Amino acid sequence: MKRVLFIAITVLGSLALNAQEATKVNLVQTPGEFEQKELKLEAGKAYYFEVENSGVDRLVGFVVSPKGKTDKQYHIQDAYLYSTIADGESSRSNEVTLEKGEYVYFCPLNPTPQYTLIVE
Repeated sequence: MKRVLFIAITVLGSLALNAQEATKVNLVQTPGEFEQKELKLEAGKAYYFEVENSGVDRLVGFVVSPKGKTDKQYHIQDAYLYSTIADGESSRSNEVTLEKGEYVYFCPLNPTPQYTLIVE
């Protein structure tokens, strides 16, 4: 009985240590741009994006895609916001774990420039 209990505690403890909470990445979108011009994230780590609409008079969204591949088919769909957001509102994405590389983020609705997101 003691051995079974020890194994159960060891397995549960290992699962708890391996469980990873996602890190929030805050972004603020203003008319025609994001306030954050570049992001650096860690490869293999879980993140979610939370975007605030600050002063944009139309709905805004959020897209992450590999650099040079911004057509819809290449968008990282888990990085899409739960909903488009009006002025004064915010929304978040699902959790995303990115591989090492260079990506871009932008708003296709308010159009913004494509900003660099580096995953190291």
